[in-house]
Amino acid sequence: MEVKTSSNSVRFDKQRCSFIVLIMFFSLPAVNAVWPMPQLISSSTDRYPLSPRQFIFQYASGSSAKSGCSVIDSAFKRYFPLIFVDYLKAGGPRQHDNWFRLPLNEGVFTVLVDVRKADCEGYPDPDSSESYKLSVSSGQASLRAKTVWGALRGLESFSQLVYQDDFGQYFVNKTEIDDFPRFKFRGLLLDTSRHYLPLPAILKTLDAMSYNKFNVFHWHIVDDPSFPYQSSTFPGLSSKGAFHPSTHVYSQTDVSRVISHARLRGIRVLPEFDSPGHTQSWGKGQPGLLTSCYKGSVPSGTFGPVNPAMSSSYQFISRLFKEVASVFPDPYIHLGGDEVDFTCWKSNPEVRGFMQKMGFGTDYTKLESYYMENIINLTKTLNKTSIVWQDVFDNHEKLCCSSLSVVEVWKGGCYLCEVRRVTKSGLRVILASPWYLDQPGPTHDWARYYTIWPLAFKGSEQQKSLVIGGEVCMWGEYVDATNLSPRLWPRASAAAERLWSDEKTTSSVTDAFPRLTDFRCRLLRRGIQAEPLFVGHCRHEYEGI
Repeated sequence: MEVKTSSNSVRFDKQRCSFIVLIMFFSLPAVNAVWPMPQLISSSTDRYPLSPRQFIFQYASGSSAKSGCSVIDSAFKRYFPLIFVDYLKAGGPRQHDNWFRLPLNEGVFTVLVDVRKADCEGYPDPDSSESYKLSVSSGQASLRAKTVWGALRGLESFSQLVYQDDFGQYFVNKTEIDDFPRFKFRGLLLDTSRHYLPLPAILKTLDAMSYNKFNVFHWHIVDDPSFPYQSSTFPGLSSKGAFHPSTHVYSQTDVSRVISHARLRGIRVLPEFDSPGHTQSWGKGQPGLLTSCYKGSVPSGTFGPVNPAMSSSYQFISRLFKEVASVFPDPYIHLGGDEVDFTCWKSNPEVRGFMQKMGFGTDYTKLESYYMENIINLTKTLNKTSIVWQDVFDNHEKLCCSSLSVVEVWKGGCYLCEVRRVTKSGLRVILASPWYLDQPGPTHDWARYYTIWPLAFKGSEQQKSLVIGGEVCMWGEYVDATNLSPRLWPRASAAAERLWSDEKTTSSVTDAFPRLTDFRCRLLRRGIQAEPLFVGHCRHEYEGI
């Protein structure tokens, strides 16, 4: 039986929502599928029983990755309890440390993993291959991948193929999968400045990201309200800028743990230190950094963005970013650059004098451009590629595009018009506008995030190739650890499929609904508090503990 999805799209607005979902609900079929939908998948009604006592993961004999490969070894240990949840809850033993090195035995179902390139101690990067091929047959599953990162995606897909009947017996059907992501960049942003997110909440989000095949954790770690990043170079930034200097900070050990946890799940950690705006918390621990605002000829006692007229500002940023570049291994760094209010700059006599000296006249976008040029060039000296919010492009489209590399589109309105303009300038794009999930809303809004077509703009194939992916954004004004997971999931899962799967086979909301309902139940069983999509139940409900 070939598993396919309908290419017929369904309009899913709020007025018709209840009617459509009721139709879905009362015709809900049994589902044993993979989310996000693989590029190619075929399955049969032939099924094979699995027993946790006769099941092993093993490296294929010709695999470049072998026992001792940290990424795959840890994945083997992680996926056994994810597949056989009931067995462990009933007191079944976890297999011993050598369980994935055991010789093949008669009657044992074996998942053989063959990795072509063994980059076992490295980090995923923007060009990492995540493709894999999975073949499930009697007594064996064969997983082949170019890299360890592709092998991780394949193990996740295999784990979702396993299901239980009404008597608790585990099964997997005969299946063939040939899979790869549609977009290279599939991100999720967490804001840890407006509300501090304890480390376990971040780690659990990384777990959920791996179940959804997201591959970039965009850590918006600092902003106006607080500076929780504990800098070794400038400890005063967090001791004076965090909500609390000891309980509401991320130590260097915490940051390393996040990066390590993410790496083992094939997730990059992209740090964002947004400036020159959104820096009020920075000024508390770094006197002289922010622009002093004036009321007439007298300082008002308030402060604006980073002062771009002072050489000391760039010296500070240089030292801070040198540390950030050494702490975060990813080749990208997000520089922000959004929502810069020029009011304070306009009021400051030193800034006005600098404007005249530089020949900027009264065009403060030129001053912002000057600042961003300096910061972008600084990141280049650190061998980092910069990402900026679209404001930098919008304000300086005719001024500084030569220094830009990647632009993140976040504003509403005709966001695809913006994507078209940015790509026409030869710049790469990350699309975030349609995937802002922080505002409260009914879960049936998931369809809004599913029926997004990132390449549906008039442009050349070259332009469309510059759209490197998209990102779900969870800003922190109304979100902390109490409501983070249910507000994210399963709505973020809708975006995950859009960014991974072929839109031709995943265009139907009607077809996606039962699959997402099933996947949401799987998330619950894995300890992720994902909101329900509509009336119904999961066989294994969240137990509230």
